[in-house]
Amino acid sequence: MGFRFATLVHAKQLIQRPFSSTKDIPKGFLAVYVRDESIMKRFVIPVAYLNQLSFQDFLNQAEEEFGFDHPMGALTIPCTEDAFIDLISHLSS
Repeated sequence: MGFRFATLVHAKQLIQRPFSSTKDIPKGFLAVYVRDESIMKRFVIPVAYLNQLSFQDFLNQAEEEFGFDHPMGALTIPCTEDAFIDLISHLSS
């Protein structure tokens, strides 16, 4: 099973909007950080994704690694950027 290229591009544009502060995050969305080794990247995702079982696997990894003390002051997910984008692409289709 593969992802259509258009779906992947749309999902990537959705989650990588250039929001500069929490005031810029639209209602119903949430900022998360993806940490791949020492590189952190900020994404804005729909809050509805938090209820998805596949996304909850990432949340469990974050809890195991950071507990409730996230280094950026926001939810930090320990995974590769590619894995995160693949999941978000799947959830948005």
